[in-house]
Amino acid sequence: MNVKTMAEYFAEGKQPEVLFWVGSAGSYDDRAKKITKAFVKILNQANVAFAVLGTEESSTGDAAKRAGNEFLFQMQAMMNIEILNGYEVKKIVTCDPHSFNTIKNEYPSLGGKYEVYHHTQFIQNLIDKGRLKIDDANLKGKRVTFHDPCYLGRANEVYESPRDLIRRLGVNLTEMKRHKSTALCCGAGGAQMFKDAEPGNKEVNVLRTEDALDTNPQIIATGCPYCNTMMTDGIKFKEKEDEIIVKDIAELIAEANNLL
Repeated sequence: MNVKTMAEYFAEGKQPEVLFWVGSAGSYDDRAKKITKAFVKILNQANVAFAVLGTEESSTGDAAKRAGNEFLFQMQAMMNIEILNGYEVKKIVTCDPHSFNTIKNEYPSLGGKYEVYHHTQFIQNLIDKGRLKIDDANLKGKRVTFHDPCYLGRANEVYESPRDLIRRLGVNLTEMKRHKSTALCCGAGGAQMFKDAEPGNKEVNVLRTEDALDTNPQIIATGCPYCNTMMTDGIKFKEKEDEIIVKDIAELIAEANNLL
């Protein structure tokens, strides 16, 4: 795949249009890597000059901060900001709402001020500018429901860009009873992904999967790699893997445009 690093751009004396912040899940998790690759293919199709940090990218510090380790968060954040500012990065796009929220809202006070986009916002901009078209034939008529990631929805009030993209796919979008500002968390946010569950009679991701199943979907669309994992686990728990698939919006667009 054609992906250049910021170091390569810098060596050529050039600046890319945007930096793609891959994030921890998108770099290391095998399932999330597919989302990363789908988004890269969309960027290439739209002829976007983009770069990644590669081995210079570190964790944003989101999980450390949510788990209460402010000292570790600031260490990770300062290291990233130093690298980003060294490359004179102005615009950042990421498929991870946790990275999106942290870089957009928490890095500025530490000296990292950037224009930050979630990948659904960025793809929507590409479509609005006529740089990308979505083929609405391949997924036409599929029953889809969308799960709002907490750090995209309630934390940053980004509700419309993912839904706009889903509607452009020619599918039947049915909202869950709890959606947008009332959407239920998938159970992974706030570093919950890395700890044991609290006492109770049901896992949060199973409860959220039940919300999705009530809409009778063929596809559960997400906009976050962690939500993807939790909803996929919920579908497995309900033994519905043969009937329902969980996909990121970038994957659905790449599939619609025959990029996968």
